[in-house]
Amino acid sequence: MKIFRKLLVANRGEIAVRIMRSAHELGIRTVAVYAAADRDSLHVTYADEAYRLGESELSETYLNIEKILKVAKKSGAEAIHPGYGFLSENAAFAEAARNAGLEFVGPSPEAIHLMGNKIEARKKMKEIDVPLLEGITGTPEELLEGKETMAFPVLVKAAAGGGGKGMRIVREPKNLKEALEATAREAKAYFGDEAVYIERYLDDPRHIEIQIIGDKHKNIVHLYERECSLQRRYQKIIEESPSVTLNEATRKRMGETAVKIAHSIGYYNAGTIEFLVDKELNFYFLEMNTRIQVEHPVTEMVTGKDLVREQILVAAGNRLSFLQKDIRQHGHAIEARVYAEDPANDFMPSPGAMSLYHEPQGDSVRVDSGITPATEIKPFYDPMISKLIVHAETREQARGKLLWALDGYHIHGIKNNISYLKALTASKDFEENKISTKYCDQRTPEIIENLNQQKQDNEFPVPLMAYLLKELRDTDQGNTWRKIGLWKDILTLPVTRNEEQTGVEVRRRGKKDYTITIEGHSYNVRFYGVNGNQIEFCYDNTYRTATFSEKKLITTIDYNGFHYHFSRADLLDETAAYDDMAQVAAGDGSVVVSPMHGKLIKLPVKEGDRVKKGDTLAIVEAMKMENVVTASAEYLVKELKTKEGAQVSSNQVIMVMEEI
Repeated sequence: MKIFRKLLVANRGEIAVRIMRSAHELGIRTVAVYAAADRDSLHVTYADEAYRLGESELSETYLNIEKILKVAKKSGAEAIHPGYGFLSENAAFAEAARNAGLEFVGPSPEAIHLMGNKIEARKKMKEIDVPLLEGITGTPEELLEGKETMAFPVLVKAAAGGGGKGMRIVREPKNLKEALEATAREAKAYFGDEAVYIERYLDDPRHIEIQIIGDKHKNIVHLYERECSLQRRYQKIIEESPSVTLNEATRKRMGETAVKIAHSIGYYNAGTIEFLVDKELNFYFLEMNTRIQVEHPVTEMVTGKDLVREQILVAAGNRLSFLQKDIRQHGHAIEARVYAEDPANDFMPSPGAMSLYHEPQGDSVRVDSGITPATEIKPFYDPMISKLIVHAETREQARGKLLWALDGYHIHGIKNNISYLKALTASKDFEENKISTKYCDQRTPEIIENLNQQKQDNEFPVPLMAYLLKELRDTDQGNTWRKIGLWKDILTLPVTRNEEQTGVEVRRRGKKDYTITIEGHSYNVRFYGVNGNQIEFCYDNTYRTATFSEKKLITTIDYNGFHYHFSRADLLDETAAYDDMAQVAAGDGSVVVSPMHGKLIKLPVKEGDRVKKGDTLAIVEAMKMENVVTASAEYLVKELKTKEGAQVSSNQVIMVMEEI
C-alpha cells in the first residue's frame, strides 16, 4: 500500500480535525494552517505541526494559495487535503499544488474546472444525455434580455457557486435585475467568479445526492444516496441515508447516472452528484461537488466505509479497497448541523464565547466538531459548530436517537439552533416524510411560534428552583447560607429573571429539604446536589435535572430544552450587560447599528443623502451571510461613523440620521 508520510490540511474547524483523525489512523503526520483568530482552535492543537498564515482576512489566510504552498514546502508535506469550502473546489489551487510536486487529495484540476463551473457542467450533462432543468446562460445583460423566454419563478445561480451560496429565487421579471446584481456580488466575494445563470425553479422538490468515489485506475463506485431536503436558504440542516422518498428502481438509476457522469469526465477521488427529484420521482442534475461533503458521515454510518481514509489512499495512487458489489446500506443514519445562530431572529449568526459546551455521547452517536469548551466561535467563518450523527436499525429508531442526543447537547453563552433541530426532528411532517426543500422556509415562522409557546408553557417555577438550589449548593465558596449566617432558617433573595425582578423566599426544613416560595406559591423541594454542570432535585414527586452555566454574574438554566437567565439582584448592578440579552433600542430609527460582528461590505449612502423607507443603508457580512440594514422611514443621513470595508462589532453605530 502506498502512503504519504506527511499531509497538510488546508482548512479549519471540524473537517480539518476529521481529516487528521483518518490520517493519524494511517500513520500519517499532519500539518495545520491557521489564522491568528483560530490559534485556540482544536485543529491547531490536534495536528502534529501548525503554521500561522495571517490575521483573520480570508484572502490572507485560508484562501491564500501562495502562503499555503509555502507552508507545505517548509513542513515537508507530500500532499494537501483541502476539506470542503475555501479552496476545495478551486482548480487553480489543485493545479498549483500539482506544479509544486504535491499530491492534491481530490480530483484533477481539469475535473474541478469543468464541474465547478455550473454553466460548463450543464453543457457536459447535455452531451451525455443527463436530465436537466431548462435554463439560460450568458452575461447579466443577455440574461435580462432572455427573461422573456423563461417561465417564472426562476432561480438565479452563481456559475461557481456551492454550499447554498449564490442562489436567489425570482418570482417576477421586475426583480430579476436586482437579483442578478446581488448574486453576482456574492459569487465574486465567495468564489472569485461573478458569472451567473438562470434555470427553471422546481416546485416542492426533493434534494437527493449520490456519493461517488473513484481511483486513478478508472474504478468508480457509488455509495448510494443522501436525502438533504431539509434546508433553509439552500443551506442543508438535516441529512439522512437512505432516502425514504426513493424506490429501488429510482435509487438504482440515480446511482448508475452518477457513476456515468464521473466516468464521462475521467473523475477520481470523492465527489457528490446532486439531483432535484420531483413528485413523480423524475430526477434532474443540479451540480457536482468535487470534494468531500459536509454530510459525508451519514454515508459512512450506513456503508461502514471511511471516505476520508479512502480519499487519502486513492490520492497516493492505490486502487479502491472495495468494489460496487461490496457496498450495501445497513440501517439508517441522520445528521443534524448545529449552528451558532438565532432561529428566532431570522437565523442571525451568534458568534462569541461559550459559557458551557457539552456534547452527547452514546452507542452509534457521533459528533464531528472542531472546538473545545474553551473555543470562541469566530465571526469570520461559517457558523456551524458541529455535526451530530446517529445510526440505528430503522429510520424511526434513528429519529428517536437523534432527539435523545439533542436533549444531551448543551451550548450556553451564544444562541444556537438545537431547539429548532429538535422541533424539526420531532415534527409529524418529518416523521411521515412530508417535506421538501421549501419546508423550512415555509414553516419556520410557525415552528418559532410553537417553540416560544412551549417555553411559556414550561413549568415556570422549575428553572427558578434549579437556579436557587444552585445558589444554595454546599460548597465553601458558593454556600449562600454561610454568607448570611448559619443560624438563619429563612433566606430572602431578590432574583432577576429576563430583566424582571421578583422576591423569593427559601425556608430550610432539613439537610436536603427546602420550601421555596415564589410569587406567593410555596413548593417543597428536595435537593440532591450539583454534579458537574447538572443540578439534581425532586419536585412534585418527580426527579428532575437542569443544566447550568455562569457568565458575568448571570446564570443560564437549561431545562426541557429551553434556556432561562437568572441573576441575584443584590449582587448584580443594574447596568451590567449580558451578551444574550444585549439590545440597542433606537426607537426613532435615527441610529443605525450593525446587527452583528462582521464586515461592512457595502455602504451605499453618504452624508447628506435622503433615503426613504426600505432603502438599503448598509450590508454587513458575517459567517458567510449577508445582512441588509434598511431604512424604517424617510431620513437624512447626518453622519457616517465608519466606512465601507471596515470590521464592525454587534450594535456598533454605523450612521446617525435625522427623520424627515
